[in-house]
Amino acid sequence: MTKANPTAAEAKAQARNLREQLATQGTKIGHAKALELVAHQHGFRDWNTFHAQIGNRAPENWTPGGRVRGTYLSQPFEATVLTIEATRPGWFRLTLDLDHAVDVVTFESFSNFRKRISLAVGPEGLSHERTSDGVPHLMIELE
Repeated sequence: MTKANPTAAEAKAQARNLREQLATQGTKIGHAKALELVAHQHGFRDWNTFHAQIGNRAPENWTPGGRVRGTYLSQPFEATVLTIEATRPGWFRLTLDLDHAVDVVTFESFSNFRKRISLAVGPEGLSHERTSDGVPHLMIELE
């Protein structure tokens, strides 16, 4: 049985890990070289070919009925994926049904709870939208 190819985010993480491991052994390589080596490990001739194959694929659990966890407006959550739609290469609009509603307001005198959210998420599991202090609104843990 063959293992499925990783997502683009997983492949990039593999390249980072490879660079770190080689650096501890005294061999320094650039990120581009690490990406090429990861592509070769998965049987592809180069990173561009590999990325074309995997770049538009969402992580396995990002399917309707799949389970995800992370933070929404800095509050931890676990949720069920209701819908997913590819918006551009590596980016997906997810609609999530949170197990427990989160308060999206930081004022003590006012609350606004949300149980269902819909945001575009990139290959690293982060939304493009940011809070005023630069933190992504949605951060999904990649498994």
